[in-house]
Amino acid sequence: MISCKEASRLASLQLERRLSFWERLQFRLHLAFCIGCRRMERQFRFLSQATGAWMSQKD
Repeated sequence: MISCKEASRLASLQLERRLSFWERLQFRLHLAFCIGCRRMERQFRFLSQATGAWMSQKD
């Protein structure tokens, strides 16, 4: 199983591009067992959405 450090890298990477099947599988398996990384992923998604909303208001 991947480490939390690798999971955080994949969480960040998935905001930029679609993860490969193997990356998604490893990431989802890690999230199934790690509550801290599940929280971190939700925070990443929230920040990405909030930034997108803020940027669209600026235009």
